[in-house]
Amino acid sequence: MSGTLLSVQDLSVAFTQGGREQVAVDHISFDIAEGETLALVGESGSGKSVSALSVLKLLPYPAASHPSGRIVFGGQDLLGLGEKSLRKVRGDDITMIFQEPMTSLNPLHTIERQIGEILRLHRGMGDKQARVRTLELLNEVGIREPEKRLGAFPHQLSGGQRQRVMIAMALANEPKLLIADEPTTALDVTVQAQILELLAELKTRNKMSMLFITHDLGIVRRIADRVCVMTKGKIVEEGATAEVFANPKHEYTRHLLAAEPKGEPPAADETAPIVMKGEDVKVWFPIKEGFFRKTVDHVKAVDGIDVTVRAGQTLGVVGESGSGKTTLGLALSRMISSQGRIMLGDREINDFSFRQMKPLRREMQIVFQDPFGSLSPRMSVSEIIEEGLRIHQPKLNDDERDRLVVDVLNEVGLDPATRFRYPHEFSGGQRQRIAIARAMVVNPRFVMLDEPTSALDMSVQAQVVDLLRDLQKAHQLAYLFISHDLKVVRALANDVIVMRNGKVVEYGPSRQIFENPQTDYTKALIAAAFDIATAPKGVVSE
Repeated sequence: MSGTLLSVQDLSVAFTQGGREQVAVDHISFDIAEGETLALVGESGSGKSVSALSVLKLLPYPAASHPSGRIVFGGQDLLGLGEKSLRKVRGDDITMIFQEPMTSLNPLHTIERQIGEILRLHRGMGDKQARVRTLELLNEVGIREPEKRLGAFPHQLSGGQRQRVMIAMALANEPKLLIADEPTTALDVTVQAQILELLAELKTRNKMSMLFITHDLGIVRRIADRVCVMTKGKIVEEGATAEVFANPKHEYTRHLLAAEPKGEPPAADETAPIVMKGEDVKVWFPIKEGFFRKTVDHVKAVDGIDVTVRAGQTLGVVGESGSGKTTLGLALSRMISSQGRIMLGDREINDFSFRQMKPLRREMQIVFQDPFGSLSPRMSVSEIIEEGLRIHQPKLNDDERDRLVVDVLNEVGLDPATRFRYPHEFSGGQRQRIAIARAMVVNPRFVMLDEPTSALDMSVQAQVVDLLRDLQKAHQLAYLFISHDLKVVRALANDVIVMRNGKVVEYGPSRQIFENPQTDYTKALIAAAFDIATAPKGVVSE
């Protein structure tokens, strides 16, 4: 590493709405040297992404403003550049990768057109030159058989492939600085490991610098040379990554380092009553072709799986996206049709109609991955939580329902006085507590938890895991916990199913799965989750 490439000096960012000004970034300064990776780390709302977007002036101006500061790159203050001059910097000298590639890529354009557009705009290439360079880039980022991907649209690629395409676009003009804003948050652990390894290789090969934005300190430890810790718009600690991890000075840094889910699941109890049982569960989706839409094959999303979930116990279901874990949960909950035998307690429910299932829904509840998407924005918290009571306990009067809402909000750690507010007025962790309260208020026996912590910051994840553990102990709940985050599964699950392509590749007690995995696939998942640097290659590929 040599001279300074980017210098952020005394930067502040404010947003004005309705005549009120809110400061999001408060007088921060940092430098990035040539060939260096600097990580900005902090929880949601800390100001790290706003700081990164300021470098390329991608904030929603004029609502956003900079009360103070300079961003110096190549001897120029980027904040003072006009749009025409700044356009020469964007996509050429400085490029950016965003968190969710599906929303960053144009769904109406092919991969070739999207990468080629950058090459034609910044490099003046013709169609043939752009095509050759596009193939080179796709090869460079590890897309297999790139010739077959040129005509593909974003929805036809996996999450990891889409992120690789985003990286190819970012590297098309050989930038000096790459800004990566949570580039692996939406990915499975094995794909995350591959993307991080790829970024490190490309950084070294292309001799570029990187500004890496994340809330995951595990990633920072493996990819960053230096780290800046942010909270409430301020940088509270800065230093070499190894030093900050070994000897954190600020209380907030220590809080982040201690934020991983901890604790042990409840002791396994083979005598506990069986709440949910599935035998040879299958969910096959037909593939139809021809004018008469004849079924020629099936997508075997779930292919002959046996599961048992007992009262007060948690069955973890892990695997990558597309492995069939959510489909299995929906089948057991009778939200989709399936074959095989499904027992809720001593009742066989696999052939129950919608009407027959309705009175049983109180016993079977679901908490989804994205609380903001699963909570109605037009209903108050009180209305959201009491909706199930109106259906399953219609004889309750208004006061009785309100008392139950207050009780359950207290139980999940929320102030009952906030029950007349709306979901957008709460943080992500608070919204997930509301979703849990909605499930708990009807006093269920079986709860399907579908990635309930994956959209949350690390410290909030730990809080939600503790809450779920406390609720399970208090009510002897049976959990089906679906996740690709093995750290959370280890903290909650007694038994674990490892799924791949609709089948179970490993099933057993949690301790056995984590300490002595039997299959290469399970070993790859565990290595990627707990030690990204040594994750096996080639077991899971794009």
